[in-house]
Amino acid sequence: MTTAPVLVTGAGGAAGVAVLRALDGVRATVAADCDALAAGLHLAGDSGVVPRADDPAFVEHLLKLADRTGATTLVCTVAEELPALVAAVPDLDRAGLRSWLPGAAAVETCVDKWEFATACAAAGIPAPATGLGTAGGVPGPWIVKPRTGRGSRDVHAADDADDLAWALARVPEPLVQTRLAGTEFTVDALVERDGTLAGAVPRWRLVTKAGISTVGRTFDHPPLVAAVGTLLAAVGLTGPACVQGFVGDTGTFAFTEVNPRFSGGLPLSLAAGADLVGEYVRGVDGLPVRRDRLGHRAGVTMMRHYAEVYTG
Repeated sequence: MTTAPVLVTGAGGAAGVAVLRALDGVRATVAADCDALAAGLHLAGDSGVVPRADDPAFVEHLLKLADRTGATTLVCTVAEELPALVAAVPDLDRAGLRSWLPGAAAVETCVDKWEFATACAAAGIPAPATGLGTAGGVPGPWIVKPRTGRGSRDVHAADDADDLAWALARVPEPLVQTRLAGTEFTVDALVERDGTLAGAVPRWRLVTKAGISTVGRTFDHPPLVAAVGTLLAAVGLTGPACVQGFVGDTGTFAFTEVNPRFSGGLPLSLAAGADLVGEYVRGVDGLPVRRDRLGHRAGVTMMRHYAEVYTG
């Protein structure tokens, strides 16, 4: 494997920090973020501040950072950056910055929650009943969330018609879904370039804060993992993925979203033995993904306290 640095975007987010820490002592890293105060800028050997992804100069500044630092491998941890990067793949290639990015259609299906719900329905994937801007045909109680968005921003629970009207008036481009019962889970996954599932780590989301799991525990569930593979193939996603949903009291499960990136709770999957970051970086560099490095131990628990992660 090359020893040239890995350029990690989104260094201010939980996923970016997790990737930088996973590569510490393994590969040289360069951190990028639009915020000069991003914590991850101090975790890498070199760093740079770049514009937001919706700035036309975003890719140009990223390539200048790669050229200055000698970085040859790109790891994007921000879903909102993917459309700009996917469109710029020819520029990345010419600059010698290797990437493994999902297709534009897959990114759109994942970041647009209505498109995701539509794709699940078309493929027969278990998911909550969903309405765009209305609860018509959607049994309550409900969750109202933005059609596009991240974390828990503008997400509201509605138990009755009054709650529902209040939420619909406040959420931009509201999506209405039947509120699922049971225990929430995340599956950290890595999908081969040919669309097959290389590895997946299910973990319970026991406590969450701002949409990020702060207390979690890994578990085994072969039928769930198999369904994750079917889901990711249906949306056409390759590379890292963060799949979320609920397992009900009777053992049935349903999926609520897929994020086309590493998750903020990634440290738990890494601590459980799945080298998702290392194997993804190998894949970016054109080497085969070693599936034997993606197994995990069940029952590993993570508790976050401020910036530290404890496992046991």
